[in-house]
Amino acid sequence: METIKGYVEHIIFRNADNGYTVFVLISEEEEITCVGTFSIINEGENVEATGEYAEHPMYGRQFSVKELKECEPEDEIAMERYLGSGAIKGIGMALAARIVRRFKKDTFRIIEEEPERLVEVKGISVRKAQEISAQVAEKRDLRQAMIFLQQYGISLNLAVKIYGTYQQEVYRIIKENPYKLADDIQGVGFKIADEIAAKVGIRTDSDFRIRSGILYSLLQASAEGHTYLPRAELTERTAALLGIEQEFIEKHYMDLAIDKKIMVKGEQIYAAAYYYMEASIAAMLRGLDVKYDVLDIEIEEKIRRIEKQTGMEPDEMQMLAVKEAVKNGLLVITGGPGTGKTTTINAIIKYFEMEGMDIFLAAPTGRAAKRMSETTGYEARTIHRMLELNGGIEGMAGFSRNGDNPLETDAIIIDEMSMVDIHLMHALLKAVVTGTRLILVGDVNQLPSVGPGSVLKDIIDSKQFPVVKLTKIFRQATQSDIIVNAHKINAGETVTLDNKSMDFFFLKRYEADVIINVVIQLIAQKLPKFVDASPFDIQVLTPMRKGLLGVERLNGILQQYLNPKAKDKKEWESGDHIFREGDKVMQTKNNYQLEWEIRSRYGLAIDKGLGVFNGDMGIIREINEYSEKMTVEFDEGKMVEYSLRSLEELELAYAITIHKSQGSEYPAVVIPLLNGPRMLMNRNLLYTAVTRARKCVTLVGDENTFAGMVENTQQQKRYSGLVEEIRNSDLMDK
Repeated sequence: METIKGYVEHIIFRNADNGYTVFVLISEEEEITCVGTFSIINEGENVEATGEYAEHPMYGRQFSVKELKECEPEDEIAMERYLGSGAIKGIGMALAARIVRRFKKDTFRIIEEEPERLVEVKGISVRKAQEISAQVAEKRDLRQAMIFLQQYGISLNLAVKIYGTYQQEVYRIIKENPYKLADDIQGVGFKIADEIAAKVGIRTDSDFRIRSGILYSLLQASAEGHTYLPRAELTERTAALLGIEQEFIEKHYMDLAIDKKIMVKGEQIYAAAYYYMEASIAAMLRGLDVKYDVLDIEIEEKIRRIEKQTGMEPDEMQMLAVKEAVKNGLLVITGGPGTGKTTTINAIIKYFEMEGMDIFLAAPTGRAAKRMSETTGYEARTIHRMLELNGGIEGMAGFSRNGDNPLETDAIIIDEMSMVDIHLMHALLKAVVTGTRLILVGDVNQLPSVGPGSVLKDIIDSKQFPVVKLTKIFRQATQSDIIVNAHKINAGETVTLDNKSMDFFFLKRYEADVIINVVIQLIAQKLPKFVDASPFDIQVLTPMRKGLLGVERLNGILQQYLNPKAKDKKEWESGDHIFREGDKVMQTKNNYQLEWEIRSRYGLAIDKGLGVFNGDMGIIREINEYSEKMTVEFDEGKMVEYSLRSLEELELAYAITIHKSQGSEYPAVVIPLLNGPRMLMNRNLLYTAVTRARKCVTLVGDENTFAGMVENTQQQKRYSGLVEEIRNSDLMDK
């Protein structure tokens, strides 16, 4: 280890998220490029750096800093350089020179202890003197707070947020109630707060800890899809989380309810936001449920005109769906693959067009919206784009279209409704005014949304709104064994696995490594020609993340075969992942702040927007180590730049979980099946996987596992109160 002293002449690069910095240090008139991670650093500062020299393959000799200390400026030249560096707003080089010339080595003491004396310098007013002193004190306070917070394992980015929220109160809050951070600051969860509390020495049965643990248990439940938990289950979960007896927990429910953090409704306990969201959704659905007095004979006559113009021949249920769409402000259309949902949507669009109505089409994901556009011939957008996502506050969506600025249209048709969670439904309904027809289309037998709630299922189960169920499989659809077998799976019937089909195959293998070899052969050699698609368009869907056939293991192996290491492909290691140019990747959480742009062939931005969402898939186009950026191209040519130091929202996507495939469709899917937890290996999951394929489904594995999944109708229960809220809102109306 070596130690060098000097001043920061120029900051080349700084990652604000984690503090990774490249800067030029002037030490004894020598320029030294330094790299490292630092809480705060400014140009002009005098520092002492401890580390060692290393040779970078691209950027040459660098000093890798392990420890950095700020030093007081030792002479008048150093003081002048720091003050004039831009670190203190309002002081340039000329003013810095005048200040140091006036106060010499006493400059910093004067600024901190006698700032009123700065007015002795030409160009400094009383107000400016106070501002200069305040900035110097603030920088000193911030640096001290960073050091204080980082001793508790808090990252730089969070430390800056925490100090920005509490200022000098931060010391008291950390020592008395660090759980307050979980309430006030986005990005600080219970676990971080609990780790800090343990280091501070707060008791495991403290009131602060128990209340924070209750809220965290409800947050975890929402990640599993629940909007509330039964009291007994919440108590049990919280006790297990905190490692304390259940008797200590119950008494805190009333306090949290008084503070409006939770809502207690009988034996149901909600995080307050979810209770009000469900109640609001129920009321808004009621408000849209308007009846229109239109005669059947009038509707039928117009449908016959549409038939003549388009050649459509809607059956009895499709005809009913069109009638219900005309007569009702709110309608649900549900049905499995091949039952004519698309034909029905097209008939409704044609009818509304004939009436001179404006129509918006939307779906939860980009892929689903693109497919809707292709099957209807009309522009369809994601729900986020239709609502004009504006980024919102960190971690939460904000939309320009809302109750104050509603959508201006006569009818809205939403496809793939099974994917819509309670958050998105709430945002959508706020932007729809009474008098606008809302038609919700989806397959209720698919997996529920990734986010909390069971919106489509709950609306149907409430039996309070018009619902048309399409059940007839049309003749052309019966020629596809994908569709026929999907309906058999859904009905719990035996599926023939003799491989005489043209689009549904089952290759019987019983060892994980053998199954993986077959999967690789299918993707790399056999299926691309069979379905006229590239290996990257063929998707591996697996039930689990962990295990021999889980996403994590499969992706590492598939990457080696489908995008192997090469001299002309840059790569970057992040956590357990190696990302390589050309890799297929997926965004794993909603990020409403991420910017995307669509570029012309010359690289100029022709469209821009915000938001990349959980399940969006793309290809890594460039890894730039110098700018520390990775460029990923998503659907529709959307280019997104990620910092190489913040790739935790991306993962490889050669294989994805069946849950993550919702709303997507692929030319072919390959499904490895061996074994897994019974609660996961169920009919619902298998049905969703099979219905993701357009041209070919190939299952590889144990036929007994397949049969067991068809028979297993168990699936994890979702606690949701929307059905009850809808029914209660009906009683209130009366």
